[in-house]
Amino acid sequence: MFERFTKDARAVVQGAVEQAEARTVDTGHLLLALLEREGSRASFALTAAGAGGAGRDSVRRALAEARRHAGLSRAETDALAGLGIDVSEIVARVEEAHGAGAMSGGGKPGRRWSGHRGFDRDAKRVLEQALRVAVARRDRHIGDEHLLLALTILPGVPAEVLADHGVTHASVTRVLGGGSGEDTGAACA
Repeated sequence: MFERFTKDARAVVQGAVEQAEARTVDTGHLLLALLEREGSRASFALTAAGAGGAGRDSVRRALAEARRHAGLSRAETDALAGLGIDVSEIVARVEEAHGAGAMSGGGKPGRRWSGHRGFDRDAKRVLEQALRVAVARRDRHIGDEHLLLALTILPGVPAEVLADHGVTHASVTRVLGGGSGEDTGAACA
């Protein structure tokens, strides 16, 4: 599949691998790598949809906060709260015992994994969804904009964080052109 990726899309995947603190690349790493890109279609779409400049820093902070909570989405945190489980309290207790960021999955501070970093199930779903988006848009290659669109379609922390910053599938589709954002997302999901 990677042979169909544009130079920008490959750079995002490589950037996600570099962003990964642990052995596994997740969807947050893909979004962080997209935020690092400049001069690409996804970069343009992020800026036009409201996550440019200071918005990018705000997205990074929101991702870091979600990672601090073991990568749980707001929906997952709310579901646990419905069962009487206070995620913030658990995080506070774990960090009190083991230090700040203990639930972030980053491993020991200052120590990086030098081996191969695979992609977790959700990151693989994003890559597959990017292919579906490209096919639905009748694009020959998978670009970083397709990765961004995939992140806005699939549920999880990146989609929540992006939506909180005004970056939705519909807004990105509008910026990039190509029909109604809802139809493409529904056809691809």
